[in-house]
Amino acid sequence: MDTMLDTSSRARRTLDSKPATPVLFAHFVLRSSNIQPMIDWYSTLLNMHIVQRTEYICFLTYDQEHHRLGIVNLAGLTTPDAKTAGLAHVAYTMADIGALLSTYRRVRALGIEPSRCIHHGPTVSIYYRDPDGNGVELQVDRFATKAETAAYFQTAEFKKNPIGVAFDPEALVRAYEEGAPEADLLTMPDGPPAAPQSPPSTPRS
Repeated sequence: MDTMLDTSSRARRTLDSKPATPVLFAHFVLRSSNIQPMIDWYSTLLNMHIVQRTEYICFLTYDQEHHRLGIVNLAGLTTPDAKTAGLAHVAYTMADIGALLSTYRRVRALGIEPSRCIHHGPTVSIYYRDPDGNGVELQVDRFATKAETAAYFQTAEFKKNPIGVAFDPEALVRAYEEGAPEADLLTMPDGPPAAPQSPPSTPRS
């Protein structure tokens, strides 16, 4: 008898019937006909490094996870237009407002401009478009705890304006460097509700 199939001496167990939730968001994968600019862009914005690269795919990470991003190299792909359904953006949380603003200034000096900057209420967010036009959000939580942030979603203020208010990142950088308290930097500015974001018809960096 094949001992690998012999279960007579094994303790039995039962699969849990309760729905399971993921313990980690591991990675996402993009397809591109523009692989080297894509590798360079994500390496710059997210401080990533290459784990492994072949002619077919490149794996990158920014922490201990074996990979956070895969970019598949395929020739002849077309860019989705503004009327194509699909992913709007992926988002990354920075450690604090200083990390968000220092990243903005660092990558802007390298030619990577934000597509827009929105204080959503629960987060302060800066959006970018990669060389293929995919959306990437860098954000910092406004509140000290996840519970406080989640509670904000239930407020009348958020229901009235679930998108948020546009802000000037240069003004926020100046306020940071002038020593403004972090609580002030994270406060939503006055202004009209920002318009919903539409995907661009052409990619931009």
